[in-house]
Amino acid sequence: MAARERPGPTVTLDQARTQLLAALRPLAPRAVPLDEALGCVLASPVVAAEDVPPFANAAMDGYALRAEDAAVAPARLRLAGAVTAGTVADVALQAGEAIAITTGAPLPKGADAVCMVECTRAEGDGVVIEEAVAPGENIRWPGEDVARGSLLFEKRTVVGPAHVGVLASVGVTEVSVFPRPRVGVLSTGSELVEGGGPLRPGQIHDSNRHSLLALARSAGCEVVDLGLVADDEGSIAQAVERGAGRCDAILTSGGVSVGVADHMKTVLGRLAGGSVHWMEVLIRPAKPFGFAILTGSGLPVLCMPGNPVSAMVSFELLARPALRLMGGHAVLERPALLARTEEPLLRRSDGKLHLVRVVARADAEGRLHVRPSGGEGSHLLHMMALANALALVPDGEGVGADEEVRVLLLDAEELMAGEVTP
Repeated sequence: MAARERPGPTVTLDQARTQLLAALRPLAPRAVPLDEALGCVLASPVVAAEDVPPFANAAMDGYALRAEDAAVAPARLRLAGAVTAGTVADVALQAGEAIAITTGAPLPKGADAVCMVECTRAEGDGVVIEEAVAPGENIRWPGEDVARGSLLFEKRTVVGPAHVGVLASVGVTEVSVFPRPRVGVLSTGSELVEGGGPLRPGQIHDSNRHSLLALARSAGCEVVDLGLVADDEGSIAQAVERGAGRCDAILTSGGVSVGVADHMKTVLGRLAGGSVHWMEVLIRPAKPFGFAILTGSGLPVLCMPGNPVSAMVSFELLARPALRLMGGHAVLERPALLARTEEPLLRRSDGKLHLVRVVARADAEGRLHVRPSGGEGSHLLHMMALANALALVPDGEGVGADEEVRVLLLDAEELMAGEVTP
C-alpha cells in the first residue's frame, strides 16, 4: 500500500497559534447601543463629556447646615425647610439654620456640610445637632467620581456591567466597539445524523457541531448553525460558500486528516487559493488542524478534527484565541495557573504536549489542586464534560502525585472551594 500524504508540516502549539493569529485582524468597529455593549471591546477611548456628580449633593439623609454653626455640639438650629432628590431648595440657608435633606438632593445655597440624621434629634421647630460637624462632611462634590474631560476608559477595554453604569452616568447612549464575531459552525461526515431516534449501522449522532456552537457562544460570539453535510466535495463547497455570506468566520469539524473521504482540504484549496494552511500540531489530543482565508471575502475558515475531544481542545487552544482577536480582545487565552496534582498524570514521551482533562478545585487557602477526570481517549467526550481544566503536561514521563503542573482553566466559576484530601 502506498504511503499516505501527511496532513501538513509538524509545528509546535506556539508556532500554530502564531501562524493563525498573524493571518487575522479585528473586525471593523461599529457603534452599538450602550445596553448591547456588554462583553464587547471598546474600539476607541471614551472621554467624559460631563461631571459626575454634576452638582454638590448630600451623601446621606440628614440636615444641610453651615459647619461653623455646628462646630461645637450640641447645637440647636432652626429648621428652615426641606429638600429631596430631584428638587432644589427654594431658600438660601442663613446663620443658625438647617434644612432637612435626603441622599442625592442638591446642597442648598449657603450650606457647606450635612449632618447625618442619626446624629440629630428634633426639638420644637428646630433640630439639635448632637455631634460636631466639619466643613464638607457628607457632601458629594461635582466631578468627584468623574471629571469632565477625563479619560474614562482606554481603547481595548472589555465592557463589563460597571463600565455600562459609568458610561450611562455621563450620558453615553452608544459606544464604538469591535463587534462580536458572527461564527458559523459546520459538521462534515456521512456517518453523522441529527437529533434523536435509532441509528443505522455505522451512524453516530452529531455532537461536534453542538459543542462548537456552545463554545463559540461562550466565547462571546454570535453563532450560526450551518448544519451537517456529507463527505462530498460539492456539498461541502456549497455549505462553506453559504456560510461565507452570513458570517465573519466559519468553524468546521472533520475532514482535516488524510482519510479517503477527507474532502475539506480539496474544497478549501479551491476556495482559498494559496491562503490555506494544514498542519500537525505537536499536542495530544487535537494534532491535525487547518485554516484558510477565502479568496475575495477574506473570511477565515478554521478546521477542527473530527474526534469530539480533539475538536473541543482545538477550539480552546487555537480557535478561541483567533475569535477573541477578531473581537478586539487584548487577552486572547484562558488563564494558565500552577496547581498541585492529587494523583499522578502519567504519559509516555512522544514529542508532544499532552492536554490532560482534569478537575481543578481550590482549597481553603485558595491553592489549586487537580485530579484526572477520567480516560484520555479523544473520543471520550463525557470525560471532557466532567473536567473544568486542562493540565499542560510536557513531553516526558508525566507528573507525579503532589507535584506542580500548569493548568488551563476552562471554567473558573466551577472551582470547588474546600479542604482537599490527599
